[in-house]
Formats: sequence, structure tokens, C-alpha cells
Amino acid sequence: MSTNDILESQIGTAERGGTWPGPAHPAEGAASTSLAGRPNPAWQAWVIVTGRYLRQLYRMPAVIFITLTQPIIWLLLFGALFKRVAEIPGFGAENYVTYLTPGVVIMTAIFSASWTGMAYIEDMQTGVMDRFLTAPVGRGALTTAMLAYQGLITVLQSAIIIAIGWGMGATFPGGAAGIAALIGVSVLIAVAMAGVSNWFALLTRQREALIGASTTLVLPLTFLSGALLSLQLVPGWIADVARYNPVNWAASAARLAVEAHPAWATVGSYSGFLALAVAVMAAAATRAFRAYQRSL
Repeated sequence: MSTNDILESQIGTAERGGTWPGPAHPAEGAASTSLAGRPNPAWQAWVIVTGRYLRQLYRMPAVIFITLTQPIIWLLLFGALFKRVAEIPGFGAENYVTYLTPGVVIMTAIFSASWTGMAYIEDMQTGVMDRFLTAPVGRGALTTAMLAYQGLITVLQSAIIIAIGWGMGATFPGGAAGIAALIGVSVLIAVAMAGVSNWFALLTRQREALIGASTTLVLPLTFLSGALLSLQLVPGWIADVARYNPVNWAASAARLAVEAHPAWATVGSYSGFLALAVAVMAAAATRAFRAYQRSL
């Protein structure tokens, strides 16, 4: 039996709540790098754990559409409410829905990703997380699997929102390349936010704490950016704060990417900063497993 087969069997046992074969303490599992004298390829663990989360989504596909309810409301209500804002001199766009759609894509990405840690908390409460930590699964694989899962969800959600925005009159002069870049930027900001959520979940292990932190963090980041309104029309201090706001980096890059003549250098710069944020938060989330294990 291969390492891959054994790992799948053990993860299936964990999901069913059975006895996990392996070390009695998580720290012993962390030190284990092989099973039955065979190496444990990280990519096998990553594929298997990611597949577990995707199977959960397959069983409850309504989750995707539930998370889209609020963005659709934003598009419909904000698109109608602020329709004439685009007529203000200096706004920078001829059509507010065209301006709003990339912003809503980014907003949806961070709102959805901010709840990613809930899956970790559920696994902790059911004992699945402890069983994972005694399996031949690297901590990095657990983090990467969750971030990859959130990235796939973001791709699907972004595509749906873009289609809805197009149906409402939004235009994307940048064509397919611009839309692909828009979705790519939304994945970067979502994965970075998912890393924050996972990190906080492992440190606090409480749903209430994660809900409070998510709301406290996401709303200010959203409204202190150019996601909904051009920074040329906001107070100077908001524009100054937005320059250091990752959500504004994502919204700006997404909007530039779908223009008729994209400033790819600027899009690349913002994307680079977001990629750095992803790396930092992924590392922080992985290291947070140590704090969780010490608390057991």
C-alpha cells in the first residue's frame, strides 16, 4: 500500500470520527517525515487535503450562492444609488457599474475569505484537527490546501459577479486578458485574507472571536479603499490611508487591468505586493499550528 493510500485512509478515518492510527501526541506526528520507511511527498498530502475541502463544498454547493447574495445586492443597490456619481468631474469613469464591478469582486473575495478560519475551528471542535496533526501531513500542506480551496472558490465567485456586472451594463475594454488579471488579483487578496483568518482561528479557537475580528478588519479595509468610490472624491486622509491598504491595491489593480489600455506595470507592482502578503500570512498561519499544539 502506498503512502498516498495510507494517508487517504487515515483522513477518511478522521472525518468519520474513528481512531487515528499514529502517534499519541501531535508533537510526535509533527516530527514524523515518513511512514513505513517511505518518504511522504508534500504534494500528495496537499492534493488529498484539498480534495477533502472540495468534497465538503460538493456536498453543500449552496454555500457558493449564499456568499454571493450580498455582492449581488451591492451591485443592484449601489449601482442604482450612485449611478450619477460617474457624472461628477474627475470621477475617472463614464459608467459607475463599470467602476463598481471590479470593486465588488474584490469585496466579495475578502468577505468570503475572512470566514475561512471557521473550517479550522470546526475541525478543532470535532477532533479532526488533532487527528490531522498526528498524520503524515506537513503543516504547510494543511495551510496550502485551505488557501488553494479558498482560491478556487474565489475564481468561481469572481466569474459569476463579473457576468452579473456585464449583464447590468459594465464593460471590460481590456478583454479576456484583463478579466483574467482581475480574477487573478481577487484570488491574491482572498488567499492573503484567508491566511489571516486561519492564523487567527488557530490562535483563538473561538467562533465568536473570529466573527468579531473579521467584521472589525474587513469593513474598515473596504471603506478605506477605492473599491466603491474614486479616491479623487474622498477626504485627503482616506486617500493617504488607502495607499497602504492591501484592499485598495487589489481594487486598483483589478480596475486598471480591465481598462482599454491597461497599465500592466502598475498592475504587476500591486500584484507583487499582494503576493508578498500571501507569503507572509501563509507562513504565519503555518507557524500558528505550533501555538495550537502547545495549548493541547
